[in-house]
Amino acid sequence: MGAAYFYHLTRRRLEDALPMLVERSLAQGWRVEVRGTRPEKLAKLDDHLWTYSEDSFVPHSRAGQDGADAAPVILTDQALSGYDCILCVDGAELSADEVNAAERACLIFDGHDDHALTQARGLWKSLISAGCSAQYWSDESGKWELKAQK
Repeated sequence: MGAAYFYHLTRRRLEDALPMLVERSLAQGWRVEVRGTRPEKLAKLDDHLWTYSEDSFVPHSRAGQDGADAAPVILTDQALSGYDCILCVDGAELSADEVNAAERACLIFDGHDDHALTQARGLWKSLISAGCSAQYWSDESGKWELKAQK
């Protein structure tokens, strides 16, 4: 059974946090699904994961591209199966069944967006009510700190 991790961005941008979280997931040997809601935002993240660092990049593909099934990281706007880690961005939905089927499922949300905060709070309550394990992390101090755990 997996766990849900909530990453509340107050100091970092998604573009800064996502590569780190993907790299940590890959270091665990996990296949990673980055799930978003808007194709144009996924296209920007796609470009960013190739260029965010002069020393590194995240090997990945977009769903529907040739060879995407073999990529360790896939960017998609659809729920897929068979991934060890699901990273939801941009308001993408996440179910308790998906949390339980994965090693880890994450919601990364903008702390300056009231809609994103409301969605995250609702998902926290829903997943806890469904019996999922969950952790809430915030970067408000400049580093990731565990703020709540159920």
